[in-house]
Amino acid sequence: MPENIRNIAMRIRELREISGISLETLAHELGVSTETLRVYEEGGADIPVSLLFKLAHRFNIELTDLLTGESPRLHIYSLVRCGKGVSIERRKRYAYRSLAFNFIHKKAEPFHVTVQPEPPGTPVSLSSHPGQEFNYVLQGKLKIFIDGHELVLGPGDSLFFDSGHSHGMQALDDRPAEFLAIIF
Repeated sequence: MPENIRNIAMRIRELREISGISLETLAHELGVSTETLRVYEEGGADIPVSLLFKLAHRFNIELTDLLTGESPRLHIYSLVRCGKGVSIERRKRYAYRSLAFNFIHKKAEPFHVTVQPEPPGTPVSLSSHPGQEFNYVLQGKLKIFIDGHELVLGPGDSLFFDSGHSHGMQALDDRPAEFLAIIF
């Protein structure tokens, strides 16, 4: 498992222990099994972004604190140059790049997301997290599954939705799809 995942896992376990919350209680609050949370805390499996959002919200910290171990400090503006930002490799075919990781007290989390195509018949991984989400497709075609609905978006298309509902994305036409995701 990559070092950054082990570091995130360690921070989650420390936050839980410092807060005096049992593994069982936190697992219940997050809607995962105790064993799943144990594996995440041991760095034995990749942690979905949706769960990282729930954890940051639960412990009242910035997502950046969990991802990097450092608190954001900028409060007037945050400039992130092309190709920079904090990379989050959460799932095999998804690559997230945080675009405002160093801005404190954000009211939204903007990401540049790339979804790689999957072999035909591969089930779409669904997740949910508190809040709302805005997606704007930059290139490629993206099929979005949300609460039993399937929507196909192309460059310039956008979608705003309640991210508390199960949702997932799939690149179409055997090409990667890139989009901006802003989570509120």
